[in-house]
Amino acid sequence: MRTGVDLIEIERIVSTLERFGDRFLRRVYTPREIAAYADRPGSLAARWAAKEAVAKALGCGIGAVAWTDIEILSGPDGEPELHLHGAAAARSEALGLQSWALSLSHTHEHAVAFVVAQ
Repeated sequence: MRTGVDLIEIERIVSTLERFGDRFLRRVYTPREIAAYADRPGSLAARWAAKEAVAKALGCGIGAVAWTDIEILSGPDGEPELHLHGAAAARSEALGLQSWALSLSHTHEHAVAFVVAQ
């Protein structure tokens, strides 16, 4: 079993969006994430935290996998759904990870994500 957790201040995402705009969005988020969450800073921050948490669970951190290799969408009931692509999917397979559980939450100030993989 592998775990990962990350916490971020939502203001960091807001200020980065103000400074870099679409360039930041395209670097970190997939087109589907941008379409669903671009106008929701709390949701973007929660997904940032989730990407960091997943990379920690993979044991490599961001850099060995691209931000966009880790995609977090909402399922039919609003639950977060994790989709791994590229290097993240390859690393998960190499580690023998077959299932992932992901939890996201945010307040007005912070977003947090926790993942468990086995």
